Amino acid sequence: MKAFVMKEIGSVGFMDKPIPRPGPDDAIVRTTRALICTSDSHTVHGGIGPRQNLTLGHEAVGVVHEVGSQVKNFQPGDRVVVGAITPDWGSPAAQSGHPSQSGGPLGGWKFSNTKDGVFAGYFHVNEADANMAKIPATVPDDMAVYCADMLSTGFMGAEKGNIPIGGTVAVIAQGPVGLMATAGARLRGAGLIIGVESVPARQKLAETYGADEIVDFSREDVTERVLELTDGEGVDTAIEALGADQTFQTAVKITKPGGTVSDTGYFGEGEFVHIPRVDWGVGMAEKTIATGLCPGGRLRLERLLRVLETKRVDPTLMTTHTFAFGDMAEAFRVFDEKLDGVVKPLITF
Repeated sequence: MKAFVMKEIGSVGFMDKPIPRPGPDDAIVRTTRALICTSDSHTVHGGIGPRQNLTLGHEAVGVVHEVGSQVKNFQPGDRVVVGAITPDWGSPAAQSGHPSQSGGPLGGWKFSNTKDGVFAGYFHVNEADANMAKIPATVPDDMAVYCADMLSTGFMGAEKGNIPIGGTVAVIAQGPVGLMATAGARLRGAGLIIGVESVPARQKLAETYGADEIVDFSREDVTERVLELTDGEGVDTAIEALGADQTFQTAVKITKPGGTVSDTGYFGEGEFVHIPRVDWGVGMAEKTIATGLCPGGRLRLERLLRVLETKRVDPTLMTTHTFAFGDMAEAFRVFDEKLDGVVKPLITF
């Protein structure tokens, strides 16, 4: 089969690889749709260190090709979505309630990290009964693929943000995760949602997904404007959806005492992330900093699919480009260099 790989830091391309085989608890999925993620770019540029000929990608849907002898819930021919995070559910971390971290920090993140990812004709799924879900007939592949990561991660930002019904929320950066965090904040009952973004097209998407106010950091001071919109108090929840030192500091500054900074960003560079000391109440302002990795698991995926089935959210509005798998190199370049107003590129197989 063809696979799109990270050859080494800074270099990508196609290579031939054998179709994988399943273990007793595993499945092999024939890929039908995939999405490129910013973390793929971080990985290629060395965010998690060197990798050689590692198949990229972690957001995909497909058709079950083969299952292991112990798989009970799936059979060949089933349409499935597979989580970007595929934990080992028997690990101590999973049993302690942190399945994304199974096998060590970020241990649930296997695709395009510790094993080949999904940018290939077929891909391997460990513990298939627990790490993938059947797609309802009414949900198209182009939509279901967003459950693998973007919906799960964005909604996690809202969930970990401890948003009170009617509360105030600021979502910093309206990329795909930030947009889904905005949608998640609306679903969680926020009373005022502030989207921080400078790109006009993303500003419009943020409003579509639930932002009541837009703060353009290229035109105004974010902290001053958010404090103005909240009568000087700051927000109950600030969701940082970029993964940059400056935006993290802003999130701390705009969160009220007793509030929550919910971080969904991938910090791909720099040795440290800084906390502004005074705005943190010199350590005593009771501002909670919550972090998380895209939650995995079949039950999570089934809940996300229900959100799509009942038309609560339409993530396909973020699909700005569609490429055939054979054009993957160009698709990756467009996304990596943020060309042509790209938000999320869909790959068809």
